Amino acid sequence: MLRAFWRTAVARARSRSPRPAPDDDVLLDAPDDRLAPALVAAARGEHGPAAGLLAGTRANAEWDHRDRYATRLAAFARSRTEWLDTWRAKAPDDPDALLVAARLTVHRHWDSPARTELLREVIPAVVAAAETAGPADPVPWRTALDAARGARAPHAEFERLWEQAVRRSPHHYGSHVAALEYLADASPGAHGECLDFAETAAQDAPEDALVRALPLRAAFACLTAPGTGAGAGASTEGTTVRTHRPRLDAAADRATALSAAHPAADPWAAELRNLLVYVLVRLGRHRDAAEQLRLTGPYVTSFPWDRGTDDPDPLGRFLQVRADVRAHLETGAH
Repeated sequence: MLRAFWRTAVARARSRSPRPAPDDDVLLDAPDDRLAPALVAAARGEHGPAAGLLAGTRANAEWDHRDRYATRLAAFARSRTEWLDTWRAKAPDDPDALLVAARLTVHRHWDSPARTELLREVIPAVVAAAETAGPADPVPWRTALDAARGARAPHAEFERLWEQAVRRSPHHYGSHVAALEYLADASPGAHGECLDFAETAAQDAPEDALVRALPLRAAFACLTAPGTGAGAGASTEGTTVRTHRPRLDAAADRATALSAAHPAADPWAAELRNLLVYVLVRLGRHRDAAEQLRLTGPYVTSFPWDRGTDDPDPLGRFLQVRADVRAHLETGAH
């Protein structure tokens, strides 16, 4: 962990160059400056920095940051739980410890062949933890939404949880992603409905809100549906893509504008830019994809490169797509 932290710092120094980062400098799921110390401390078995980080996001109503940090901390706890166990033992009612523990529970059950049954069993506990989180925090309810989606909860149950989340924060990105994915799972061919939902959420959000990128997430769902192409490097249009092509391009354009509001080589914007590269390549917009690759710098995120494939190497998949984009531009293709 300390070595990865050092490599992140080196890569950030090199990323000041406007050129894309060399392959050897590319980092997968690198933490930002706020999360990195918490992960380093957790690797030593210390929970204090993680507790302080999440408490700060709760006090300052930084719901998108809180959501992402809780997700990353829970992912770390899958292999190193000592720090979280100590935290929960010392502060069993701490809403931040309960949040990470609930997210960890959902993560652990998600990959199980018995996911539906296991998540159905834990929904009451996840909801109970969310109910203790206070009247403003939507993030525990996002966790409940994920659990309900994995459990294939009925629409009425999912809508009840959705209402709790958006009542607390009407523009929380994670809650909207959970709802979008529930809609896509419930109606696999309902690409128009998914785009409708995402576009409405984006239009109603403040200019700098992350939920403005929700149509990009809907575009990703459309592009990765069965029959829409061969993968991240494909630009062949299926019928579904042709039907919605103007809306997919508009989603990419909206996300491009949001990307432009962040500095180059910004770890916080990395997931947005990685997803945008994926969508742009699938739409055949290689020149626009190249610009986002430049802005991404050394930061690669597992999502979306770990989706829709049995390849366990999202970093390798990203590098291959990046090489393909360069090849397209060198041969004069667009």
